[in-house]
Order: sequence, then structure tokens, then C-alpha cells
Amino acid sequence: MFAVGDQIIYGGMGVCVVEAIEQRRQPHSREEYSVYCLRPLYQKCSVTTPTDNDKVFMRPVITREEAMELIDAIPTVRAEPYHNKVLRQLSDYYESRIKRYDCSELVELTMSLYAKRREAEEQKKKFGALDERYMKRAEELLFGELAVALELPKEEVQAFIARRLSGAAAEAAL
Repeated sequence: MFAVGDQIIYGGMGVCVVEAIEQRRQPHSREEYSVYCLRPLYQKCSVTTPTDNDKVFMRPVITREEAMELIDAIPTVRAEPYHNKVLRQLSDYYESRIKRYDCSELVELTMSLYAKRREAEEQKKKFGALDERYMKRAEELLFGELAVALELPKEEVQAFIARRLSGAAAEAAL
């Protein structure tokens, strides 16, 4: 169970802060249950969900150390573009990767989509709208969580990753 003030991943909403934990009563019953009152960090809304909700994925935000390990491992990620001419299958593939809500998975997906875009540009083709939409969604979830873990504004995460990796590459060259 999470506590008030905890930062958690709440499904596709991304990072949320537990603002309160309240007791509610079932309509027409005396049975009580607990709910989390959540405030998403990157959306203007609020969410109330049962504390024992098993329909929506919830977990704590990764730690700073885990975020740094994830970033340092990026050069070892094998980013293979995924191709499928059937848009429904392509969408299902991307959705299944995103719905794992795992940062390593989001790094892999984002990198494979970057590779796919680069491939399209080299062939003077257009990058697909569906690919673009899922790349942005994966980046939003990934960069949102990394921003919280690294205590950075979300807009600075991509530059932070680039600086960290270019520093590591320079060190490796010495």
C-alpha cells in the first residue's frame, strides 16, 4: 500500500502523487473500502481509485540510482525497428510494450522507433503517424518518470541523457 506523498506510476497516466487515502462506503451498503486520491504530475486532472485496484497498473517511481543505471545501459540496447503493414497489429505490438510500464521496455521501444524513423528518412519515406504517436507516448511516460527520479524538469531529461552518454563515450575513449 502506498502512503500520502508517494510518487507512483498509475497506468497510462504516468507519474502521480498520492494526495490522500480516504475511506468510502459502497452505495446501499455498510461495506467500506479505501481509495487513493491521485494528482497526475503532467496532466490537469485528479484520479480516485481503490487501493486494491488490480485493473490499473500501479508501482512506485524508480529511484535515482535505477534511473542512472538505466541511462548508462542505453548504449547496450539493441534497437530493432518493428515493421508490420497491418496497422492493427502494429498498434497492438506498441500497446503491449507500453502497457508493461517498465522503463527498460520504454527505452527499447523508443530507441526502436528512433531507428525506424532514421530508416524511413534514409529511404526518403515518411515516418508513419502511428509510429510517431507511440514514440511520443513512450517518451512521455519514460521522460516523466526519469524527471521525477532525477529531480529534473521533464523538458531537460533528453538533454541530460545525451550529456551523460556523451560523457561516458568520452571517458571510454581515454
